[in-house]
Amino acid sequence: MTPLIEIRALIKAYDILPVLRKLDLTVERGEFVALLGPNGSGKSTLLRMLCGLSRPTDGSIRVGGWELPKEAYAVRAQIGLVSHKSLLYDNLSAAENLRFFARLYNLPPAHVEPRIREILDQVGLGKRINDLVRTFSRGMLQRLSIARALLHNPEIVLFDEPYTGLDQDASAVLDDLLRQAHAGGRTILMTTHDLQRAAVLPSRVLILSRGVIAYDAPASELDGLKLSARYTEITSMTSAR
Repeated sequence: MTPLIEIRALIKAYDILPVLRKLDLTVERGEFVALLGPNGSGKSTLLRMLCGLSRPTDGSIRVGGWELPKEAYAVRAQIGLVSHKSLLYDNLSAAENLRFFARLYNLPPAHVEPRIREILDQVGLGKRINDLVRTFSRGMLQRLSIARALLHNPEIVLFDEPYTGLDQDASAVLDDLLRQAHAGGRTILMTTHDLQRAAVLPSRVLILSRGVIAYDAPASELDGLKLSARYTEITSMTSAR
């Protein structure tokens, strides 16, 4: 079967500074992939290109058979993104935010309200449906961001450092939401600095170093200590920061 995500000889450079250097990557349908690497290694850049938000300097990207950036509109319909920014409006309620994004995703009007209630219940915000987003904690904002990303039932969900700023309880909630999304058949690509979680949550772990995938292994072969040792060996850094 054709991979859901297929990247060949991908190059991204800013002026004369190369960030990604002929990177090759395939992701199969239903995989949960953790992408590790030091700050500045190109993790977020790669996610932005997969969303069609940034153009490659050279190389090819295909998502679900569609080519980027030429067919970016079709690709975006298949992708949900949870990034550093919530992309939510503080002066709107949770439901009003999701109604806005439902229009952007062209969801059938008759399906919008039932879907909003369903997805807010799924992320544990069903009782806050009419509350203004500005009253939400950081953990609640992250849950609503996930609801926004899953609203249109995308095949692929991209998480860019989703644990940033979360306390222990909120991180545990996010763990459960990620497991649910994966168990529901979503294909997930997550960048993270959290080596311990990267060793237990995903099905596959990649380490990005010097603009290429320098390590690729099933998570079943790893634990936190093994992954930390391999990360240090590859990147010459003692942590993922």
